[in-house]
Amino acid sequence: MTTPPPTSTTPAPAAALPAAGSVKPATTTGRGRVHAEQAHKRVRALLGGHVVVDTIRPVLVWEGPHYPVYYLPAEDVRAALEPNGKITRSPSRGDAVRHNVVIADQTAPDAAGTYPDSPIPQLRDLVRLDWDAMDVWLEEDEIIYGHARNPYHRIDALSSSRHVRVEIDGVTVADSVRPVALFESGIRPRYYLPLTDVRTELLVPSDSATHCPYKGTAGYYSVQVNGKIHEDVVWLYRTPLPESIRIAGLVCFYDEKVDVFVDGTHT
Repeated sequence: MTTPPPTSTTPAPAAALPAAGSVKPATTTGRGRVHAEQAHKRVRALLGGHVVVDTIRPVLVWEGPHYPVYYLPAEDVRAALEPNGKITRSPSRGDAVRHNVVIADQTAPDAAGTYPDSPIPQLRDLVRLDWDAMDVWLEEDEIIYGHARNPYHRIDALSSSRHVRVEIDGVTVADSVRPVALFESGIRPRYYLPLTDVRTELLVPSDSATHCPYKGTAGYYSVQVNGKIHEDVVWLYRTPLPESIRIAGLVCFYDEKVDVFVDGTHT
């Protein structure tokens, strides 16, 4: 992970692609259209401790409306890409030739796609690695979780004095006037509460976890109320990423599954 960044002797397709963060994708992305932007972060993917790709010319491709996927220059891929005979078809990107990714003693079956005849010229010399097939992804020298970061996505974590009360099956399980309100692009506001304002005796540890590129890895609790287990309705980030550090050690209840009242109003 401490190797110097690659140098490029081939110009990035900057003339054909907007710079990352300069042209917001249209809302029609994902209905037969894609949007691509030239990014300039150093991006690496590792498999079994081996660097599969190391590039300073990643391309962000919105295959759908929510977040982008990294497409990487083929010449910056260090692993062998072995065609496996499979083809997947996309109405917007064209036929993807599927490959096994092989490096040293590691093989990730069916973990890469190339688009040599794509109707989008900028994709023809790029490789799409399946995110979950790699062990680790890095932007610069920091691990990134879940998917590539979206340059149009923002998080604001703000201290608040709003009164937040949480009920499950008519039982108050949390009551706080010192939440941290988290406002995240495209997502309803979430209220993170100190554990001292939660009836922790009702919390049941869960093995579940989720990963967010902006907040980090969340652990979960279920809640036992009136003899019933409500699974994975509480989460917390014990060691969130720096931009979300204000929610460290606080818990958030899943508004869609429990009753959350903010200043007396049901969310």
